[in-house]
Amino acid sequence: MYIFNKITVVPQLPQSINRLNEIANNLWWSWNTEFLRLFKIIDCDLWERTKNPIKFLKLVSQEKIEKISKDYDFLQVYNQMVKNFDNYMTSQDTWFNKNHPNNKNDLIAYFSAEYGLDETIPIYSGGLGILSGDHLKSASDLGLPFVAVGLLYKNGYFHQKINVYGEQCSEYHNIDLYNLPINPVKNSTDEDLIIDVDLGDRKIFLKLWQINVGRIKLYLMDSDIEQNDEDLRNVTATLYGGDKEMRIRQEIVLGMAGVKALKALGLKPTLYHMNEGHSSFLILELIKNIMKEKQVSFEMAKEITSVQTVFTTHTPVPAGNDIFDISLVDRYFKNLCEKLGISRDEFLKLGMKECNHLEPGFNMGMLALKIAGKKNGVSKLHGEVSRELFSEVWPEIAEDESPITYVTNGIHTCTWLAPKLKELYNEYLPAYWQDNIHLDSTWEKIDDIPNDKLWEVHVERKRKLIQLIKQNLVSRFENSEIGYDKIMEMVNALNPEALTIGFARRFATYKRATLMFKDISRLTQILSDEKHPVQIIFAGKAHPADKEGQDLIKYIHEMSLMPQFKGKIFILENYNIGIARYLVSRS
Repeated sequence: MYIFNKITVVPQLPQSINRLNEIANNLWWSWNTEFLRLFKIIDCDLWERTKNPIKFLKLVSQEKIEKISKDYDFLQVYNQMVKNFDNYMTSQDTWFNKNHPNNKNDLIAYFSAEYGLDETIPIYSGGLGILSGDHLKSASDLGLPFVAVGLLYKNGYFHQKINVYGEQCSEYHNIDLYNLPINPVKNSTDEDLIIDVDLGDRKIFLKLWQINVGRIKLYLMDSDIEQNDEDLRNVTATLYGGDKEMRIRQEIVLGMAGVKALKALGLKPTLYHMNEGHSSFLILELIKNIMKEKQVSFEMAKEITSVQTVFTTHTPVPAGNDIFDISLVDRYFKNLCEKLGISRDEFLKLGMKECNHLEPGFNMGMLALKIAGKKNGVSKLHGEVSRELFSEVWPEIAEDESPITYVTNGIHTCTWLAPKLKELYNEYLPAYWQDNIHLDSTWEKIDDIPNDKLWEVHVERKRKLIQLIKQNLVSRFENSEIGYDKIMEMVNALNPEALTIGFARRFATYKRATLMFKDISRLTQILSDEKHPVQIIFAGKAHPADKEGQDLIKYIHEMSLMPQFKGKIFILENYNIGIARYLVSRS
């Protein structure tokens, strides 16, 4: 990219490689990472600095683009990548088509407050977002008729710094939309598609953006547009930011405006999937629409909505469910009660055990559980815990008979699989194994992979992991003004031969990050065994408003500086998908 005064000149792709930009604008590359090697071939140094296909194509020199477009070997690899992409995008031989040929006109709409798709798009905070991102990629692989809805957080989630005292410092950086595979949705007259939704007595206007995730489209809503009053422009700015009023505004946008967005796009979902309670207000929008379109009562519309909705609950503690003060609910939904033809008490009862002043507030999880036709936890045990946690929703039946089932959380295999392991699988597993991960027969040949080849990949990944940890620690300690010699002493203590244990997740108290420190003497004994070296790596963020979570980080930092643990316990800063990929895919 060349800048002359205020004119930006972006390199032009020759015809022979003109589809680089199209594929760069589809996150298919986030789990088909062999495509990214093309950029490394074009300009290795630039790729190492950017690690971002869109940004790379805007910064690379025209000279290098012209040169590579005539390189025979490069074109061979490029053409194969294009063929792989086209075969994937156009294939009709998908799991869904083979198993549900009569449901091709169905559409699943998936709503989530966060999506962990790639580290370059920081609109996720933890496991909920990672699950959402993997869900989209898996839906794409399976060929599901699927569309996703979320919010475009231009501040993203915060960047974490850990200072010399172990205190977490939160920094917010604006997302550079210009350099990401996020594009505005246009209407029939090629203008930005704008929708609106009521926020109490006011309206908020939202611009729609699109991310392509393989065959799946993710639509994100953005309030930072000139049509909004100044105080409403920041509604979608920050993931899980602000006070309770900001949260209820965000959740009205996610749920109710999300339904309106799909309608504006001409999409008619047959099923709405709420990933956690943040989007539960979509139920109210559906009921309102059904009452108007079908001219039926509130109760009848509620029954129809039940058939159309699925709810997944994630957090097995009461604090994990959004609860809004009744005063806030009154302010934002007083007009909706009249449209629904129900009283204030009837409305409040949708999100409460009983409608009385002893209730703590309007519970989003309870709203979803009361109306969604299907509800599930994310593991067998979590399903059991959820049935106990929400037993008061169905007081007339036994706790173990409540209608909360479970679907065990999974991952999108190819996102988290080390590239070198993927190469081994390509060599030893059946052809098209990636399309048949769910079949036991796919994995019967796994034992044919020679142990030494598996070990070689493991050792290489572990070496890269240790290098990543060192880079993270050096950056962290330098910002803490620790002397160079002391930094080197600590990072050089990392042992590539040691058993390396990782704890990498959100720092919330219920995740019990400090449990291993309950028996200091035993932990000291384990970490002091020179014949069987062990080292422990911690990584994760605490919400900026979660003082107790931040105290856990500080405690682990302090423990890592104790004489018996120095050089054996480390805590990394700014945990993200990029770090996670090394932590989980090294073996």
